[in-house]
Amino acid sequence: MAGNTFGQVFRVTTWGESHGPGVGAVVDGCPPRLPLNPALIEAELARRRPGVQAHASPRREEDRVEILSGVFEGLTTGTPISLLIRNRDVKSEDYEALREVFRPGHGDFTYQAKYGLRDHRGGGRAAARETAARVAAGAVAKQLLDQENIQVLAYTLELGGVRAQTRDEARLWDNPFYCPDPGAVPDMISRVEEVKARGDSLGGLVEARVRGCPPGLGEPVFDKLDAALAAAVMSIGAVKGVEIGAGFAAARMLGSEHNDPLIPGGFASNNAGGILAGISNGDEIVLRAAVKPIPSIAREQQTVDLAGRPRTIAVRGRHDISAIPRIVPVILAMVRLTIADFLLRQRANQ
Repeated sequence: MAGNTFGQVFRVTTWGESHGPGVGAVVDGCPPRLPLNPALIEAELARRRPGVQAHASPRREEDRVEILSGVFEGLTTGTPISLLIRNRDVKSEDYEALREVFRPGHGDFTYQAKYGLRDHRGGGRAAARETAARVAAGAVAKQLLDQENIQVLAYTLELGGVRAQTRDEARLWDNPFYCPDPGAVPDMISRVEEVKARGDSLGGLVEARVRGCPPGLGEPVFDKLDAALAAAVMSIGAVKGVEIGAGFAAARMLGSEHNDPLIPGGFASNNAGGILAGISNGDEIVLRAAVKPIPSIAREQQTVDLAGRPRTIAVRGRHDISAIPRIVPVILAMVRLTIADFLLRQRANQ
């Protein structure tokens, strides 16, 4: 399998490269009669669009979506939905110096090892540009989840060691880092400016929450809901770790501390993160993703060229200082796609 398709019932195939004519997605298995128009999709795309957020890449993409099939008079028809986002602002010449060398931290070396060639222009298929297609597909999943009163949100929990201490969800999208703690934003800005001045980059943590998810989603043993969510979020290039509920803190807890007591109407705590034995328990699903620093940095690094000769490299061009905040809507999309797929799978089993 080529690894470009996600899901079993609600299936998404993405295509395209960073410096090709465009990127897009085909969504198959979407139920009919869901409202869907370009404005609904573009509202989601606007949150990951380059050239908008502070300290982000100055690449200017309109991210207008064209719905080529699967929608009639504003409603999904139940047939495959084809979504196209054209690339408008490509500067491939900026990458010519990278044709013969591998960038540390990127997929250059591994793509060359797998395929025997690679698209050096911005990383080709491995570039973050591919995630625009995921966000577009996630907007379709959102329409399904909205009808079921299932809400998914995501936000920056930590950036460069600066962590949110409060959570005001009403203000998530009102600051340049999509952080729920307005008081942490000035420190995040200072941290980004400090690291940018050194020619370096930052990582962080993104938290996602699912509310209204019914109990019973997930399959036993090899297709658990938490495993599927982890795989979905880990499929995003910059994500290097995922934890559910208490996550790695569970390793330092006693059983009496970690267990969530059952009480009439639910659970007294949520260390399980809304999933038990791989199946949703009806509680809020809580997931955190560790996002690595952007590998394209202006500081000199050691590398090799295609012939294996040692080289030094300082990556120039239009790059983010951190995948945060633009990765937040991508994680949001992958969680939505996972829940939508498992929701339809559960219906098929009933």
